[in-house]
Amino acid sequence: MPGHHSERMHEDRARALSFGGVAELYDRARPSYPEALIDALIDLSPRRVLDVGCGTGKVARLLADRGCDILGVEPDPSMAAIARGHGIAVEESTFETWEPRGRVFDLIVSGQAWHWVNPTLGVAKAGSVLRPGGHLAVFWNRGWPDTGVREKLDAVYMRLAPEIAATNVAINPIDEPEDRLHEFVEGGMFTGVEAQGYPWDTVYDRASWLELIATHSDHVRLPDGRRRALLDALGDVIDTLGGTLTYHYSTLLVLAQRGL
Repeated sequence: MPGHHSERMHEDRARALSFGGVAELYDRARPSYPEALIDALIDLSPRRVLDVGCGTGKVARLLADRGCDILGVEPDPSMAAIARGHGIAVEESTFETWEPRGRVFDLIVSGQAWHWVNPTLGVAKAGSVLRPGGHLAVFWNRGWPDTGVREKLDAVYMRLAPEIAATNVAINPIDEPEDRLHEFVEGGMFTGVEAQGYPWDTVYDRASWLELIATHSDHVRLPDGRRRALLDALGDVIDTLGGTLTYHYSTLLVLAQRGL
């Protein structure tokens, strides 16, 4: 979820910790990541991996399945508990205050979570716990429906939740692939900073789409009655489309190498 004032999102701790109340739904409804992205990370030959903001372990499980020794750091106890239930070792902390206790990693990953990390402190912390030549890989699933569908959904938001209509990343395409690069370059600890997109499509039915957007922090924080009305109206739009919505993802990877 880069963009949309993402550089300041780490300051909104209440929003950052809003996912715990929907942890099981988050684990079920949030998308995974494309195999090509995981292939690119494995090509870096990591053995010890740190997953920052590991949530319910979606990224960690993919890397563990490829043979990586992975440790998660997650501030929310409910999210951490689900990750542990999937066999992931998790330490509960924000990344900024997490204590590495001398541990060093080959790769640090952060899927759908780096915008909750203080960019100045986070980059320096990452550099301090990576071996020389190790990599920091942060990535986000960015998505959008077709234009005509987006207009119908947007009309519902404007009517029922106008305060999140403009910044709602579920239907607003994001076009700034370089918007996170500067924070990795400016610290002087990383080289070869680059961005790469991995496009993929999926189809949601009414139930799966409503479950997905019900996990977004701006939706979670709406009053219960208004959130229910919003979800019902959005579901009605999908019904008018024949019951499904085609959604176009591009997973943005920002990759940086720790200086030797």
